[in-house]
Amino acid sequence: AVLVMPSSEGVAERVSWLMVLKVKGRTGSIRTKELLVALVLSGCGVYDGTEIHEASAILVHLSRGDADVKMYAPNENQMHVIDHCKGQPTEKESRNVLSESARIARGNITDMVELKVQDHDAVIFPGGFGAAKNLSTFAVDGKDCKVHSEVQRVLKDFHKAGKPIGLCCISPVLAAKVLPGVEVTIGHEDDEGGKWPYSGTAQAIKSLGAKHCVKEVHISFLKNKIVTSPAFMCETKLHHIFDGIGAMVQNVLKLTEK
Repeated sequence: AVLVMPSSEGVAERVSWLMVLKVKGRTGSIRTKELLVALVLSGCGVYDGTEIHEASAILVHLSRGDADVKMYAPNENQMHVIDHCKGQPTEKESRNVLSESARIARGNITDMVELKVQDHDAVIFPGGFGAAKNLSTFAVDGKDCKVHSEVQRVLKDFHKAGKPIGLCCISPVLAAKVLPGVEVTIGHEDDEGGKWPYSGTAQAIKSLGAKHCVKEVHISFLKNKIVTSPAFMCETKLHHIFDGIGAMVQNVLKLTEK
């Protein structure tokens, strides 16, 4: 499309209009700078790493929101490797979290030790069992879990700086453990005939001293610049999960303007 100016005051005015168009996001708000969001991965594959559909959905919605992304992961071995056909651990096999995460990042990924709050406008953690196995010990230890030291640092730094944090699926447990008294959602608190198979996580979140708020899968929950969405904690159609993640990302991006 060609921009035709109603004024004839010259090139300078036309350039200024083009600059405004460049920073005007698809939501209609004017941005004064490009947004950079950190995306923290935990491997590749739902049972031992990042939930790939969630990571992809986050990337799509960030792209639609005109935000740039830089991806990070810890440079260390996974807790274990799961055969995703059998759903069982493999024997005598190890994989590196950073190397596996690079599959999702198409090779463009950085060691998490280099993630600095001052370089980013927000941070997002997708789910997948990697969040509960590689970014923490929640899968093994539940409410008594430990959170990876770099994950602790990042969550505390962004929270202290007042920068938004997005977490979906199982990853809200990371914030529940690290940030006292936070309010998050992983969806519903009852199984409801298998629709919410991981609903017991809500009680674990409460045991950590956090507040759990019941929300539907297509909804994101926002409190104190921490935005959460249930994602694959619910057994439902993919587009509902995609929409919920979209709401989470949209809220994260809106919070960068405040």
